[in-house]
Order: sequence, then structure tokens, then C-alpha cells
Amino acid sequence: MIKRKTKQLLDEKFNALIINLENNYKDLAKDALKDLINTIEDLKSSGDLNEKDYAKARRNADDYARKMEGYHH
Repeated sequence: MIKRKTKQLLDEKFNALIINLENNYKDLAKDALKDLINTIEDLKSSGDLNEKDYAKARRNADDYARKMEGYHH
């Protein structure tokens, strides 16, 4: 079970990414994705995310990364 504080942090990061994608802010969306992935990795290394929750969060982030592959200028 994810701690409430950890879940809120991940939700904030995912929401920032989604908002930037919806508004077609490609550079900000790329930055938000990098920030999200770094946050997920940091949470795993600190022990705040167990293996199951890490896999789920990482899978969701990777899905967004695949959707954004063509985002460049």
C-alpha cells in the first residue's frame, strides 16, 4: 500500500504531465515526464515505493513516453 504522501506526490507529477499534454505544451510535457520518472526512481530507491507499486507507476510513465516519442521541434 502506498503511503498517502507518496501517492499525492505521484498524482501531482502525473497531473502536471497530463495538463501540459492537454495544452500542447510539448517542452513542458517533456520536462514533466523527466521529473515524473526521476521521482518514481527516487521513491523506489528510498523505499517509499514497493516493487508492485513501482512497476505500475513506471509502466504508466513509459506509456506516456511512448505517446510522446514524436514530440520534437
